[in-house]
Amino acid sequence: MVDRTSSHEPRQPLLRIEQLSVRFGRQQVLRDLHLEVARGETVAVIGESGCGKTVLLKSIIGLLRPIQGKVYFDGQDIYRMNRKELTRTRVRFGFLFQQAALFDSMTIAQNVAFPLRQHSTRPEHEIRDIVIARLAEVGLPESILSKKPAELSGGMRKRVGLARALALEPELMLYDEPTTGLDPIMSDVINELILNTRRRHPVTSIVVTHDMHTAQKVADRVVMLYPLNRLGPNESQILYNGPPQLLESAQDRRVRQFVRGEAGERLMELRALNGATKYEG
Repeated sequence: MVDRTSSHEPRQPLLRIEQLSVRFGRQQVLRDLHLEVARGETVAVIGESGCGKTVLLKSIIGLLRPIQGKVYFDGQDIYRMNRKELTRTRVRFGFLFQQAALFDSMTIAQNVAFPLRQHSTRPEHEIRDIVIARLAEVGLPESILSKKPAELSGGMRKRVGLARALALEPELMLYDEPTTGLDPIMSDVINELILNTRRRHPVTSIVVTHDMHTAQKVADRVVMLYPLNRLGPNESQILYNGPPQLLESAQDRRVRQFVRGEAGERLMELRALNGATKYEG
């Protein structure tokens, strides 16, 4: 973690999101979202499926354009960048995709080396050393270098994806459901790797997850989003923004129900919806 006590001067956040709103056709997914992430901080973003967590990640790296709002990375508005500037800025990001998103036709060595070959001029012997070092950081041996992704387990593919994301030593790491589809032991291995990554590198992280164990273990702060179609017109989409240890005692009952895995009013909403829906065959 970055020492934020060494100076009394306020520090500019690495990431600042202002009034972010995203819509697909008639369906709005994000509305007037405000969020800041300090340098060295790890923020977990939680919430039900469909609340806009992955959309938020894609908006941060400029893959999606909002209908309004701004995303500042290191003080620069990414939506005002041209293609060349945005490409150069994205090199400072690392992205661990939900299914690792490895190239099936490439070996593990080629997958991890890919960003280095695309965005650096390092000689091949240096690239190989970096690939081996990054794989070692995530607990994988050199013996897998020549294997293809299909030859590895789901947990190993996730770790290769993390090694690739770390290849260029990013300043901001984005994790999209890093433990989805993994057993509890391998999920905790991934959690430990996220923590180790922060210890080894001066990195800021955003972790999108449904896994409460992940959120409570790796995050300095947790942000909970809520689906817009179940909010009033003036309600904030962020139901909770605070430390993970206070989640279960949050004032908003919807936060407590989500954290505890309780159906609560959601079950009644689904019953009411089913009762109001007529089958048309």
